Amino acid sequence: MIKQAIIPLAGLGTRLLPLTSVFAKELLPINGKAGIEYILDECIEAGIKEVIFIISQKKIMIKKYFYNDKFYKDIIKRKNDLRILNEYKKILKYKKMIKFVFQDKPLGTGDAVLKTKNIIKDDFFLMLLPDDLIVKKNCSKTMIAIHKKFNSSVMASMKVDKKEVSRWGIYDIKKKINNENFIIKSVVEKPSVKQAPSRNAVIGRYILPKTIFSKLSKLKPGKGGEIHITDAIQLLIDDNDKFIGHNFSGKYLDCGTMNGYINSTLEIAKI
Repeated sequence: MIKQAIIPLAGLGTRLLPLTSVFAKELLPINGKAGIEYILDECIEAGIKEVIFIISQKKIMIKKYFYNDKFYKDIIKRKNDLRILNEYKKILKYKKMIKFVFQDKPLGTGDAVLKTKNIIKDDFFLMLLPDDLIVKKNCSKTMIAIHKKFNSSVMASMKVDKKEVSRWGIYDIKKKINNENFIIKSVVEKPSVKQAPSRNAVIGRYILPKTIFSKLSKLKPGKGGEIHITDAIQLLIDDNDKFIGHNFSGKYLDCGTMNGYINSTLEIAKI
């Protein structure tokens, strides 16, 4: 059973400037709740017991958010406010399951994953990207069930507009399992419109094997001078590791851009 999840949080969030010049994007409120809390709640509901945050020194406020005990204790002592007490209890619940590792050089998601090498215990683990919210249905929980059935890696998938394929990792499909799932033939990071093998994009939910660490440790920086997780995944596919693409049924919200962030609040408010 998958019990550990990792969440890369070291990115600077430049697409949300100027807000992120002083504030971690993952703490920005979405309908009155910090964005990262939606991700944590998804993990808890999916049965995850430990979550590893990969942060940088510039994002240390994320750690402070969960370790602000004195502030809460002082204010609870002064105010008999049940809402504040319940918020503090929620933070304490999150804190018990979180570990922190640091990635101080922006070398990409692959490098961030590699920082967790000595913490991951089991053969497979979950990774979630915080810019990608999936609401109305727990994507991680469904993917864990697929992993359990097929004993393989699983990655979330969604069809994107052909003009936008260069924003994403894009799958080439080997064969369909059913309407929701397919076996991945290959994955390419941010291809041009002409080079894209399909419109099936990688969305920020992955169940990955522990063996990916050996591939990541040998990778050299790729596009943009970063180490891409998709390059390591392709090396595993080349070694005949099975990766399943999952067409999730929840609603996808992109919180990584200003328009997407605003839209996320509007959409979640409707639920």
